[in-house]
Formats: sequence, structure tokens, C-alpha cells
Amino acid sequence: MDIRRRRRTLLAGLATAALLATGTGAAAADSSTAPAPTGDGAKALCKRVPKIDRRIERALKRLDTGAGTRGSVARLERRVDNAKKAGHTEIATFLEDRLKTRKALVPTLKQRQKDLADVRTWCQDNNGGRAAS
Repeated sequence: MDIRRRRRTLLAGLATAALLATGTGAAAADSSTAPAPTGDGAKALCKRVPKIDRRIERALKRLDTGAGTRGSVARLERRVDNAKKAGHTEIATFLEDRLKTRKALVPTLKQRQKDLADVRTWCQDNNGGRAAS
């Protein structure tokens, strides 16, 4: 095992030295530009609509369930209350900030759900995005 470790270290060192010697590396990689997209990805998005919809549904369901479900708003509210009762103000403040973020996630997900319904309709009207290409 020790020989393998030495060999890997040596190879990593040689690769680094080669990159530094030729002047290529992160700076050179940043200067190259990616090719511009040729389309809007409608076909791929139309294909993924059912999976995205399930993911949004699952997230909304988890957020709206009771205190017994991990990741729910109610559970986090209970944790905030427990921290306040125990006198852990720093913990309560941290959890309140997480709660605020989690509550703000609900309307965002509902909006995405509405937008996705529009995308689904568009995909049905445009042959699954193939007509757009």
C-alpha cells in the first residue's frame, strides 16, 4: 500500500509540475469560452417535466406535514419553541433563521409548480419540444 501512495504522490507532483512548466492551468482554462448553446433545451425539459413535478410535490408535502416529519415547517417550529424553553437563545436564533428560509420556500415551490404546469401544456402542444428545434 505504501508504494501505491508514493506512486500516486509522485504522479500528482509530476502532473502539477508539467502544468506549471507549460503555463497551462486554471488561468488558461478560464480564458477558453464554452460554445454557445444552439437551442433552448426544450426537448430535454419536456422529457424531465414528470420528474420535476414529482420532486416539487414531494418537497411541498414534506414541508406541509406535521411535527413528526423531518424537514417540515411544523417540526422546525417545535424545535425553535424547545430551544426557547430551554433558554438556548443562540440556538433559537439560528433555528428561527432556518425557519424563515423554509417558510419562504413554500411560495417559491408553488410558483414553480404553476410554471411547470405551463411548460407541460406547451410541451403537449409542441410535440414534446421537438417542434421547437
